[in-house]
Amino acid sequence: MKRRLALAFVLALGLASPALARFDHDHAAWDALLKKHVRWLPDQKASRVDYAGFKADRAALKAVLDAMSAVPKADFDRFGREQQMAFLINAYNAFTVELILTRWPDLTSIKDLGSLLRSPWKKEFFTLLGAPRHLDWIEHEMLRPRYQEPRVHAAVNCASIGCPALRPEAFVAGRLEAQLEDGMIRFMGDRTRNRVEGDRLRVSMIFKWFREDFEQGHQGFAKLEDVFARHAAALSDRPDEQRRLRERALPVSFLDYDWSLNALGR
Repeated sequence: MKRRLALAFVLALGLASPALARFDHDHAAWDALLKKHVRWLPDQKASRVDYAGFKADRAALKAVLDAMSAVPKADFDRFGREQQMAFLINAYNAFTVELILTRWPDLTSIKDLGSLLRSPWKKEFFTLLGAPRHLDWIEHEMLRPRYQEPRVHAAVNCASIGCPALRPEAFVAGRLEAQLEDGMIRFMGDRTRNRVEGDRLRVSMIFKWFREDFEQGHQGFAKLEDVFARHAAALSDRPDEQRRLRERALPVSFLDYDWSLNALGR
C-alpha cells in the first residue's frame, strides 16, 4: 500500500510539473557542447573557447538555453541545493556564450557588447525562472547571496582571459563540491592571474571585487589572507614562499584584469 501511494505521489508530481520531471540534471547536452568547443591550455589552468564552433552548433546551444528557460521557478525551488547551484552556474556560462555569439566574430571583449548606459551584464536578453533576466541577476541576486559559496567566482565565466577558466564540462550536483574545489585550485595555480613576485603576493582583481564573499567564514576564512594560506601550494612551488603564505606574511596587491575575449586562437 505504501509503495502504491509513493508511486502515485511521484506520478502526480510529474503531471503537475512536467519541467521538473523532464529536466536533465546531468546537463548532458551542455556538457557535450563544452567538451567539443572548450580546450584547456597546456598548463591545464586556463581554457580557451572555440566560439566559431559554438556558432556552427547554434541550434544545439539554443536547445540547451530553451530547456533552461522552460524551468518554472516553482520547479527550481524544489531542486536540491546542489542542483540549483549547478543549474545557475551552467545557465550563466551558457547564456554568456550566447551573448558573445550575438556579435561574433566582430568583437574583442565582452565589454564591446555594453554601452555607457548599460553594461553587458545588465542586458535582459534571456528568460529564466519565468521572467526576463540578465547575467548579473544570476550572479549577484541568486548565486552570491543565496548560497554564500565564494568558489562560484572560479566557476562562472565572463568570456575574458582574466576570468577563471570555463571548464570543458558541465557542473552537476553529484560532483559540484569537487568541481568547485578543482576550479579554485586551478585558478590559484594560474601564474598569469595569481602569483608571488619577490616579497609580494599579486592576485586577481576578483579577490578585491568580491573580498566580502571570501571573508564570510566559508571554510573558516575570516580574512582574505586565509584563502591564500589555504592555497599556498597552488600559489607557489617554492617551500619558503609557501611557508610565508601560510604565515600570512606576504603583502597583497591586485593585478590588472584582462578583459580580452577568451577565444581560441587569440
